Amino acid sequence: PPEEVEDTSEPTKRDRSHLENTLKLNEDKPADDVSGVLQRLRKIYHSSIKPLEQSYRYNELRQHEITDGEITSKPMVLFLGPWSVGKSSMINYLLGLDDTPYQLYTGAEPTTSEFTVIMHGPKLKTIEGIVMAADSARSFSPLEKFGQNFLEKLIGIEVPHKLLERVTFVDTPGIIENRKQQERGYPFNDVCQWFIDRADLIFVVFDPTKLDVGLELEMLFRQLKGRESQIRIILNKADSLATQELMRVYGALFWSLAPLINVTEPPRVYVSSFWPHEYHPDTHKELFLKEEISLLEDLNQVIENRMENKIAFIRQHAIRVRIHALLVDRYLQTYKDKMTFFSDGELVFRDIVEDPDKFFIFKSILAKTNVSKFDLPNREAYKDFFGINPITSFKLLSQQCSYMGGCFLEKIEKAITRELPDLLGSIGLGKKPNVLSCDITGCGETPKNRYRKP
Repeated sequence: PPEEVEDTSEPTKRDRSHLENTLKLNEDKPADDVSGVLQRLRKIYHSSIKPLEQSYRYNELRQHEITDGEITSKPMVLFLGPWSVGKSSMINYLLGLDDTPYQLYTGAEPTTSEFTVIMHGPKLKTIEGIVMAADSARSFSPLEKFGQNFLEKLIGIEVPHKLLERVTFVDTPGIIENRKQQERGYPFNDVCQWFIDRADLIFVVFDPTKLDVGLELEMLFRQLKGRESQIRIILNKADSLATQELMRVYGALFWSLAPLINVTEPPRVYVSSFWPHEYHPDTHKELFLKEEISLLEDLNQVIENRMENKIAFIRQHAIRVRIHALLVDRYLQTYKDKMTFFSDGELVFRDIVEDPDKFFIFKSILAKTNVSKFDLPNREAYKDFFGINPITSFKLLSQQCSYMGGCFLEKIEKAITRELPDLLGSIGLGKKPNVLSCDITGCGETPKNRYRKP
C-alpha cells in the first residue's frame, strides 16, 4: 500500500517530552534572581582582586583577563569533535530547531567552518564576529586578540528559545585531521583553548562508524587536561551500529583516550543518538533514551549551579592572583637583599631567575601560607614573565597599602577566605544543600564559614 512508501521516505520523530521535562522548558517560574549576587560578585572582584591582578600584571602570566561580561555571562556549553559527527544536529535537536528557519546547517561534508555561538535573543538574527567582539557587554571581546581572520570565522546566532535564556551553546569547526593549522589562517588551537578555559560543560562528540583518533584529536585531549570534570564524551549515532559492534567501538574509544585521560575520575561517556528521528529498530532504544536523559540532567545541573560555579571560578582566579603576587614579592625581596652598591642589577637578577630554588623562592611561599603546591605556576613561566616585566617595575606587597583602602594582600585574602564563601553561602540557602559545586569545579575544600551564626 502507498502509506508504507511514505513512511520510509519521512522518518518518524521521537517524542520530546523527556527533553522538556528534564530541562524544565515548560515551567513558567521566574528565573531565579541572580542579578543581586552578580553585582556583589563584581564588586568583590573589582575592589579586592583586580587591584592586585593589575599591580603584578597577572594577565601577562596567564593570559586570562576577567571582563565584566565574563562575570555576568551565562554558562557555556562547548561542542568539540571531528567533522560530521553530529555536533550541529545535536544542537538543533536540543533546541528543537529541526525544520525551522533557525536550524544550523548539517550534512555529510564539513559544514561548520565557523565557531558558532548560539545565544538568546528576542528574534532570530545573525551577528558578525566583528560586532560580537566589539560589544564589551558580551563576554567575547577578548577574542579580538586572535585577529581579523579569526573574527571572520566567528558568528553569533540569536534565537528566541527558553533554554538559551539560561545557557549559551558554542558549535566549533570539526577537527579535520589532515588540515594544517596555518591553512586555517588563525591559531585554531589557541582559539579552542580560549573556549575550553571558559566552558562550563564540554561535549566531545564522536561518530562510532568512523572513529579515528589522529594527531589533532590527541592535541585536543592534551588541551583538555585539567578540565576532566567538565568533559562529557558522546558516542553519537549509536543506533547505526549493531550492539556487538558498538561495544567494540566503545572499547576502542577508551583505549585511544586512556593515555590522554589518566585521572581517577575519567569523563563520563554517553552512548546514544542525539537527533529527532526514531531509533533504528532492533537497537537498545531504552538504553539510548536513558543515556540521553542523564546527559540532559547533566546539562540541567550546570544551569542550576551556575552561580556557585561562577563564584568558585572567581575564587580560584583570586587564589592564583594571590600566589602570583606573593611570588613576585618574594623575587623582588630576594633581589633587594642581594643588591649592594657595587653589584650589577641585571646580573644579580638573572641569577635569581635562572635558579629560584637556590634562593628558596618557591619553597618559602609554600612554607608561608595555605598555598597548595599544585597551584604554583611553573618556574619557566617566570623567566618569560620577567623578560617582559623588569623586576624594578614592581613594588613590594608591604608597600601596596593605603590609609583608606587598606592593603591589597589583606583584601584579596579576605575575599578568598570570607567574602566569596559568604556569597556562596547566601545562595545556598534556598536550594538543596546536596551539591556545593566545589565537587564539580574543584575549588578545593568547601570553605567553612566561621562567621555566620548557625
